[in-house]
Amino acid sequence: MTREYPPEVYGGAGVHVGFLVPHLRELVEVDVHCFGGPRDDATTHDPAPGLAEANFALSTLSVDLSMASAVSDAELVHSHTWYANMAGHLAKLLHGVPHVITAHSLEPRRPWKAEQLGGGYRISSWAERTAYEAADAIIAVSDGMRADVLDCYPALDPARVHVVRNGIDTETYRPVTETDALTSRGIDPARPIVAFVGRITRQKGVGHLVAAAHEISRDAQIVLCAGAPDTPEIAEETRLAVGELSAVRPGVFWIQQMLPLPEVRQILSHATVFACPSVYEPLGIVNLEAMACGTAVVASDVGGIPEVVVQDETGLLVHYDEHDLSTYRHDLAVAINALLADPARARTFGEAGRTRAVQDFSWETMAKQTVDVYRTVI
Repeated sequence: MTREYPPEVYGGAGVHVGFLVPHLRELVEVDVHCFGGPRDDATTHDPAPGLAEANFALSTLSVDLSMASAVSDAELVHSHTWYANMAGHLAKLLHGVPHVITAHSLEPRRPWKAEQLGGGYRISSWAERTAYEAADAIIAVSDGMRADVLDCYPALDPARVHVVRNGIDTETYRPVTETDALTSRGIDPARPIVAFVGRITRQKGVGHLVAAAHEISRDAQIVLCAGAPDTPEIAEETRLAVGELSAVRPGVFWIQQMLPLPEVRQILSHATVFACPSVYEPLGIVNLEAMACGTAVVASDVGGIPEVVVQDETGLLVHYDEHDLSTYRHDLAVAINALLADPARARTFGEAGRTRAVQDFSWETMAKQTVDVYRTVI
């Protein structure tokens, strides 16, 4: 049970489900129930009549009702994110089957969602807490995420919270030599590139990178693949910040649509540094994607990121302090500049990152570990 499923993917949870399901299907029978338009390999669900334009939390719960009703033949339900957690919880109660949750993020750790959902944030928080506290098992995508789950929901039995890290398809994400996705936008692949790929949301911290870019070497191009803003307000805030940056330095490229994978792969492959200024990240699949493309990473030291990005081996970690953002932004620029000034070191980090992605983050392994969790509750 998931909000996102290919081809309608906009975040890390959708990437996770899209890659996990084919490997799970090699081990168990899997039916996917998701939001969105019709597709051949999943059952899709729409909001109830009259609720499609309601507060998004309410329309989401109406989709969850439809999902819960549709899985009477399931032996186990597995939900991803609060959008589908209540579907899993209701299915557990209605059909008497175990409910497993994968924790990709936690509502108490994302208070900025109130900007997007308004009072619906209180509903999403209630839905998540209710489902988590009743779940038969919870899969955290990192050790850091497991600690967050137990901190946010202390009523949980720690024995029910397992760690299965996200994987990466290193055939899909790999270094490539093509450059047309860059040159068609005026980006020079022969010059240093600092790249960002992510949604425009408080969580991903694009505003911090834009602020830091005022201190980043002007020899480098800043490529922001940033779209799907959470709110009109953050969209306008980002537009103004990028405009101010572009007015004082050359080589700023803001790609506002969500790019197809082959184009993302080119940008990641040709970047000197991939920047991940997230303020909250349970694991950070995007860092794995960059590493798999052979690119050095500079990232915040939050959540599960230090379990992916190895300091001074595959990249550099920058301490994030919400109470001292000016220091964080300065330190982010310093770390990026250090790799821009030493391209040999950046290449070494990129090569090590590719090796780590291949060796330690296989989706096949993750699928087997997921089925092992299923077996603990059936």
